[in-house]
Amino acid sequence: MSAIVWHDVECGGYAADLPLWRGLAAAEAGPVLDVGAGAGRVALDLARHGHDVTALDRDPELLAELSARAGRAGVEVRTVPADAAGFELPGPPFGLILVPMQTIQLLPGRAARTAFLSSAREHLAAGGLVALALAEAMDPFEADAAHPLPPDTAERDGWRYRSFPVAIRPRGDAVVLERVRELIAPDGTRSTEGDAVALTTLSAPDLEAEGRVCGLHPEPRRQIGETDAHLGSTVVMLRG
Repeated sequence: MSAIVWHDVECGGYAADLPLWRGLAAAEAGPVLDVGAGAGRVALDLARHGHDVTALDRDPELLAELSARAGRAGVEVRTVPADAAGFELPGPPFGLILVPMQTIQLLPGRAARTAFLSSAREHLAAGGLVALALAEAMDPFEADAAHPLPPDTAERDGWRYRSFPVAIRPRGDAVVLERVRELIAPDGTRSTEGDAVALTTLSAPDLEAEGRVCGLHPEPRRQIGETDAHLGSTVVMLRG
């Protein structure tokens, strides 16, 4: 359960991108595939708005939680445990394939992205759309230990969860986002652990060029603004 809680603490409250995904889902005909769906932040929102949604993620624990939340919300979301870097799904093609929150940059390099884009093209309805959010500008920073940035927080069953962003560091062809997670037990006992996520450095023009090779055609990009807690995103739009 702790993995799910940390996922919720650090990602679940993000909503700046939801209006864009809702608008795209309303504009494109056919079912929606949410890639890197996690516990359902985007998939559940779109299902509540009446869309036919399939959620793909490689973590079965998060997908199980997504299914439980869908049941409690009275909506249906199909879940598929699979790696985004090459997948095969039965059923009709998708009118819209979403890759929110820099998920495309979690794939380890061009070969993995090509495998994803090829799979997406194969599962896309004629004229369908693949929309991918990426962070192009990630300036290095290190938080001041004496004045840390405000943490993302949650409380469950008397346990308190706090996640502090502490640094963004370049590392080869990636940028590493570092956090410190603090867990406070009901009796006040504290424990901490570090967490790091590496995002492959990627520009919108490069991703568009990779899409062209896979038979996808770039359309004008969209932007998602920066918030106090999250980076802004460029959304690359690739038409089938």
